[in-house]
Amino acid sequence: MPDIVLDLLKYAFLIVLYIFVARAVRAVVVELRPVEDRSQPAVRSQPAKKTKKIPKKAVVVEGTTSSGKAFDLGQELVLGRGDKCHVVIDDTYVSTVHARIFSKGDNYLIEDLGSTNGTYLNRRRITSPTEVQRGDRVKIGKTVLEMRR
Repeated sequence: MPDIVLDLLKYAFLIVLYIFVARAVRAVVVELRPVEDRSQPAVRSQPAKKTKKIPKKAVVVEGTTSSGKAFDLGQELVLGRGDKCHVVIDDTYVSTVHARIFSKGDNYLIEDLGSTNGTYLNRRRITSPTEVQRGDRVKIGKTVLEMRR
């Protein structure tokens, strides 16, 4: 084999090795960052008002073929691809049992149930039960639900 080919292979191997080491170091740094205290659910505090914006329904506004469908929240609403979910979302980015919206007192909270791609509330990924209000948008996979009256 010509020397130039061997030199090119050697440099290509060194580049791949460098990328591998850099990604491993990055993963370690991310794992060592301090995490926020998750012992208490992250519930958004609301100023004391006479009228709270408590949602009654979740309406599919973007995404799947069920766009426009409305679902009453009730006590609990389980979202996912599985047949036993209250809201079945036909989307490959949605886990079998992805998230749930449940009532706690006078409020509704949304909780991610260990999904692969995460649950987003107003474009922020949620990591603990979080309060939802009217007008909030919940993104699950490519599907967006809006909380309404």
